[in-house]
Amino acid sequence: MENEGDNPLQVALVPRAAVVVFLLKGKTVLLGRRRSSIGHSTFALPGGHLEFGESFEECAAREVKEESGLDIEKTEFLTVTNNVLLEEARPAHYVTIFVRAVLADPDQVPQNMEPHKCDGWDWYDWKNLPQPLFRPLEKIVQSGFNPFPTD
Repeated sequence: MENEGDNPLQVALVPRAAVVVFLLKGKTVLLGRRRSSIGHSTFALPGGHLEFGESFEECAAREVKEESGLDIEKTEFLTVTNNVLLEEARPAHYVTIFVRAVLADPDQVPQNMEPHKCDGWDWYDWKNLPQPLFRPLEKIVQSGFNPFPTD
């Protein structure tokens, strides 16, 4: 039997799971401009690959901390999308788990912890998001999805 690692194309075509975080502050959401082969120069939520054995909440907290230095709490599952990104230089397929969270300390300020992956983080009004959005986020926004609690 062929080892998966022997065929780079086979490995590249395996769907991956990603957890992304709607980190909310008032009526704003935290976004960063990607520096990546997938979605380069688009605005995206913090998040990343789900690691083996990790819960969605653990992944969300880890990724937000690694990318922005922020600590989060009250993580809540929102929805999941299936994203086949064929228009990218490296086609990809992501099952994207969207969660909502708030800052553990509202006075925290986001830092760009991974400048090789992101141009920086800022808070954007939900009704006036920057463009272009990363395709999975764009899709969910166009569907009319609202990440803010309704209570």
